Amino acid sequence: MPFLEIENLVVDYGKIRALKGVSMRVEPGELVAVIGSNGAGKTTTVRTVSGLLRPTSGDVRFEGHSLLHLSANRIAALGLVQVPEGRRIFATQSVESNLELGAYLRLRRGERRAVEQDKDSLYQTFPRLRERRGQLAGTLSGGEQQMLAIARALVAKPRLLLLDEPSMGLAPVIIDEVFRLVEQLKRKREVTILLVEQLAYRALEVADRAYVMEQGRIRFTGTGRELMGDENVRRAYLGAGSA
Repeated sequence: MPFLEIENLVVDYGKIRALKGVSMRVEPGELVAVIGSNGAGKTTTVRTVSGLLRPTSGDVRFEGHSLLHLSANRIAALGLVQVPEGRRIFATQSVESNLELGAYLRLRRGERRAVEQDKDSLYQTFPRLRERRGQLAGTLSGGEQQMLAIARALVAKPRLLLLDEPSMGLAPVIIDEVFRLVEQLKRKREVTILLVEQLAYRALEVADRAYVMEQGRIRFTGTGRELMGDENVRRAYLGAGSA
């Protein structure tokens, strides 16, 4: 049984059909990438998985159970945690408060000591966040805000981490840092990852498997290595970066 299974997913925005029968799966411990151009349906897919959008038809199953009848907060409580496109940190709250909010469900379960230990570990992973723990999140640089968004998700102890366009709006040197972190998370195999990313080459480099979306449909699928070597994928999505 797949850890996450998306079956024949159809999503409409009014009269516009954004997803046209999308099916994909994610196995435990995998890093699965979803790549494609703007408007391909990548973010729509991940927002439907996390319960922020309701499909017209199809199903999303986590460990064999449908998520369609659950609210977004119930889905998050199951361990599906999204790092949204555009970061969406709490700008008027401190770095420390953002992490506390990320751990909200754990704190309600009485896990204060474990949360403090995990925050200390995250501050070791993100030393710049430690330096700025009392600073308002909205005053951080774009790269620091992205690191905070990822750390806020990780302190929730996700079972499935949904990363939506983590490179968006970042300088190349910061993108390198983000993907080093993604690779580190993959190596540890402590969390399963569904990565939505427009920088196709970078996503395929780290992915166990990947799906290529085009106009609301899956066009190609395979391992990251297979898709990097596929001439159709290279020509349409990788461009000069595939050299």
